[in-house]
Formats: sequence, C-alpha cells, structure tokens
Amino acid sequence: METIPLAADTAPTYCEKRPSQSSFRPLRPMNIILLSRLRRSAGCPLVLLTSLPLLLLLLGVGAPAPAEAQQTNRPPLHGKHWMAITGKPLGTAAGAMMFQRDGNAVDAAVAMLGATSTMWDVLGWGGETQALIYNPETGQVIGVNGLGFAPSGATPEFFHEQGMHFPPEYGPQAAVIPGTPGALMVMLAEFGRLSLADVLEPSIQMADGYSIEAQTANNMERNRDRLEEWEYSRRVFLPHLDTRERAAPSPGEVFRQPELARTLRQLVETEAEALAAGASREEAIMAAYDRFYRGDIARELVRATQEAGGLITLEDLDAWSVKLEEPVSTTYRDIEVFKLDFWTQGPVMLQALNLLENADLRSMSFNSSRYVHALYQAMNLAFADRDFYYGDPDFEPHTPAEGLLSKEYARDRWAQVDWERNDPTVGPGDPYPYQGEENPFSEYLEDWEPNPSFLEEDPPGAVAEEGDDDDPFLRGTTAIQAADADGWVVSVTPSGGWIPAFIAGETGIGLGQRMQSFVLDSRMNPYNVLEPRKRPRVTLTPTMALKDGEPFMAFSVQGGDGQDQNLLQMFLNVVEWDMTIQQAAEAPNIGSRQMRGSFGTHTASPGVLVVQDETPSWMLRELRQMGYDVRTSARTSGPLQGIWFDREHGTFWGGVSHHGEDYGIAW
Repeated sequence: METIPLAADTAPTYCEKRPSQSSFRPLRPMNIILLSRLRRSAGCPLVLLTSLPLLLLLLGVGAPAPAEAQQTNRPPLHGKHWMAITGKPLGTAAGAMMFQRDGNAVDAAVAMLGATSTMWDVLGWGGETQALIYNPETGQVIGVNGLGFAPSGATPEFFHEQGMHFPPEYGPQAAVIPGTPGALMVMLAEFGRLSLADVLEPSIQMADGYSIEAQTANNMERNRDRLEEWEYSRRVFLPHLDTRERAAPSPGEVFRQPELARTLRQLVETEAEALAAGASREEAIMAAYDRFYRGDIARELVRATQEAGGLITLEDLDAWSVKLEEPVSTTYRDIEVFKLDFWTQGPVMLQALNLLENADLRSMSFNSSRYVHALYQAMNLAFADRDFYYGDPDFEPHTPAEGLLSKEYARDRWAQVDWERNDPTVGPGDPYPYQGEENPFSEYLEDWEPNPSFLEEDPPGAVAEEGDDDDPFLRGTTAIQAADADGWVVSVTPSGGWIPAFIAGETGIGLGQRMQSFVLDSRMNPYNVLEPRKRPRVTLTPTMALKDGEPFMAFSVQGGDGQDQNLLQMFLNVVEWDMTIQQAAEAPNIGSRQMRGSFGTHTASPGVLVVQDETPSWMLRELRQMGYDVRTSARTSGPLQGIWFDREHGTFWGGVSHHGEDYGIAW
C-alpha cells in the first residue's frame, strides 16, 4: 500500500512514496489542511492512504467529501427578497436602507458606493468606479466605465522632465479625473428607482459624523507624515495634530467631514431645484452631475488641485464622461463569464479560463501540486498578455481583443506549458494571427523581460503600492454586490482616492492616484502608454456569470493584481469543486507574483508562489523542486465576496471572506 506523507521532514522512509495524481478521486477543499492539523495533534506523521476504505475511515467522510461538510468561519448568507454586500458593515447597512425604501439592487449598490467612499474604505469620492449590471428587463449585462482619464497636461515628457520612470503614486499629480461621482449618478439615473437625495442620505449622515472603525483610523495615523504635506488633507484626517500625540481620530471617535457633507448636500439641492423646475427624475440627477463636473464644485476642485501642482483643468472635467459599454465574455463549460473591457485587467480571468478549459482539473485533486502548477501556468500566460497588450480601447494601438480571447489561441498557448517546471521568463504570446493580422510590435516581444533592464532599479518618483497591507496583492479598494427579487444584479469594484489622499480644497473630495498605472515607455506596454485624456489600464474587476441566460454568480474582491487570481479560484471552487459560495470565499488560494505589478515600480517577482501556511511540507518541497520560490502566508487572498443564485429554490446565497471587514445583509 502506497502512502503520502503530510510531513515528510519527520515521516519515516516508508512514507515517502505517493500515488499518481489520478489514483484517487479529488479531495474536497481543506481536507489536506485538516489532516495536517490532525497529525500535529497526534504527535506523529499522519499519512494519506491510497486504499479508499482506509482513507474514508481516517477522514470520516465520503469520497469525494460532500461540500456541505466543509466548515467555514462565517455562515453563508441566505435571502429571498434582496442581498447587499460590501467592504464595511456600515456600508452594507446603507444598501439595506435602500431596499427598505423599495429601491432595487442598483439603488442599494450606489448607496453602498457612496457610504464606503465616505468611510475611506481604501477609496474616496475622487476615485473611480467599475461595474457590471444585469438588467432583467433586457437580459443584458451592461458595463459601467467610471474610470477617469489623464488630464490634458499629463504626458510622458512631463514626468520624464521630473526624473521619473513612472507617474507618482501620491499627490495631486497622481490624479486622473474623478469618476466615482459621475458613475454613481449615471447608474442611478439609468437603472435605479430612487432619488439622489435618497441614496446619498447615508453618506451625508456619515460625513456629518460617524463612529470610525480602527482599520481606517489607524491607516490615517500611519500615513500622518504624508498627510501633513497637504493643507486640506491635514484638516480632515489629522484633527488632533496640534492638541494630541495621536493626530488622527481614535477608533470609535466621531469622525466628521463638513466640507464633503456640504458638497453632497449641494448635489442633492441641485436635484431638488431641477425637480421643482419640472425636470424628470433622470434629468434632475444629471443636473447634479453637471454641477459637479462643470459648476462651482468643479471650479473649487480645479483651483485647489492646480494650486498644489496638479494638472486637472475645467476643460478636462467638462470633456470626461461615464461610458455605458458592452462587456467582454467567454464560456467555461456551460457558463458565460463577463468582464469589463481591456481597460481593466478583467479579461485576464477570461483568458485563464480559456486556457484551463484544456485541462482535466478534477483529476488533479484540489490544491495538489499539479493543480497549483496548472493554475500558476494559466495565470503566467494570461497575465503576460495583460502586461503587454491591455489598454484603453479608445486609443491606438487597439488591443487585439479577438485574438486574446480566441479559444484556438488558448489551446496553442496551453500546449507550451512545461509540466515539470515553472518558466520564470514566460512572455506575452502573439494573438494577432488569430484575428488575421500581423503583430505591429513583434520586435518588442523578442526583447521581452519580466523586469526591463532599461529601467533603473530604483527610479525616481517610484514608491510603494496601493493600500496599507504588507502584501500589495491583498491591498486596497472595496467591492459591492447587490441583487433583488426582480432580477437586478450589480457587481462593483470601485477604488482610488485611498489614504493618503490629496483633498481638493473645500470640496472635501480626496483625489485618486490612478495615474501610476500608466507606463511611460512603449517597450513595456505600447497599449498603456500615458496620453492626455486616456484611461489607464486598471486592476479593478467586477465579475458576473450567467448560466442558461440567467444570473449564476456575481463576485469581486479587493487586492490589486491579485484580484483576478483570487476570482479565478473562487469561480473554479464553485464550478469544479462543488463548493458553496461561502466555502469558495474562504478556501485557501495560491498567488502568483510573476506578473508585473500595476503600481509603483511595476516590478515582477518571477517564480514567486504564495501558498497557505498550513500546506504540507512534502508539497512545499515538491513545488520548490519544480522551480517555484514558495512563500507561505496565513492569508492568501483579499476579502472575496459573491452572490450565488439558487434557481431551484428561487433564493440567493451570499459568501463573504473572513479575511477583512466585508459584510453582508439579506432578507
């Protein structure tokens, strides 16, 4: 009888042999980790037995283990009428309030967007909003592009003259046009039921003062030195600068933002005036939109930004607009998965699914070394394409979208995978032949390097990445999911304007920092080179899946370049491994660091693989023998969240990871 040691460093030699990957049915999630814990408690090397009866006796479960038996840290959410999930409990309460007022899922989502922006849940009002909306009246998935573009004065030459290889991460020169206010108002006007006054009421109450939670309050204090540089940021975030040792608010203290409250009230007042003058609901909301982007709010925002050296002009604010667009999609098995267009990294998950469709994942066992290798290789190939080909579709050169999402292209790329070792030098493919064209940048591909040698090791102007966590792949932004009994479904991944944010004068609006996601040299990515009024390629990536034309899942996560890695695994956990949405949100993930980062210095860490810290030592050793630089962590994903639609019973299941402060409410 062959055995698999779960701790080969202490197991006797007779435990060293392992069965082939196909000698037993896949273990369901967390069983390997469970066995590792049992071994430690017994004080002896525990083994996985290939003899099925003995395996069942040891585990006390069937084979494969039923998903219902998997324990989670949080219970799943259940709802019949509606469901609301976002990054903070108070933010979720704002969504629930809209449902109680007979609002739909869009009303709830925009109320949660406003509330979390007011709470600085690693985003602010001057950031950007990306959303997918399922409209049950048409059966269509609609993309909402609320990403700001670069100001007209932003050019590679401007930043090169300051000695920078990338735009800065912080401050007024890091800002693109604020997109969140516009996206909120357009979504509400086009698809909601309630008024702007209704959905902004929670935000206004919070701006007047709310009991701040420790995570955000401590983030303000950690960033004290930088916040002190900017007058209005200092006033808002450091209210005790001259009176106490701790300048930021304390956890539980009532945190007030009078300037932001005034700006939000001005929007509501404009709506009311338009309604009184005979405007329709939609026209009144858009009157408030005009005041923000073209009226007195715009003038104050521009004055304060330019006074501090920023580039935003009144003409830029007037020229920008929210875009409602068709998302891109692919099919995995019989499920259609939707992402926003190639101005986000979202299509990288679609590419990875196309690649993995060529593999028999269930034969590999969940989170086995072979399964981990398959995931990592799919992400390598897809993210290498992202790093080179993704960018604003409105600008030339145009991303070769048809080729990148071609199933044939995926099959040919998958055939290149080395099943014995990781390739730390894997580069972008050539999708152009798959859409009948020649690649205009083939010479760049020949010289591809994960970390381009033409860049200095520590270039001026390049600093740390988004957020306040030690791992940049788990940092930043929030997420929003909402659904209702009428069939409306919303998935949002807003971000930008995180602390330390530059606050634009008396507006109380903290500007975003998304300029840093551009590159300044076409050899890195000719599709994402900074140009005036161009949108940067962002990591933000809401997700929606349909089955038989009806909603199947809505899900998203925070975490920069880790987002589509986490979401890919969450989706597979449900589709391939029969997990509930809560189990899928909590299951151990793996993370690649082989792609180029989207912030700061845009560096890659080829071969770095992050796994859950209770991964068995024999498996760690096996992965290292395959060429991986394996790191372990207790946390291997951002706070995943999602809604799964139970068509059999006509109800919603909600899942919220235990890694962060994300929270859901359902009825």
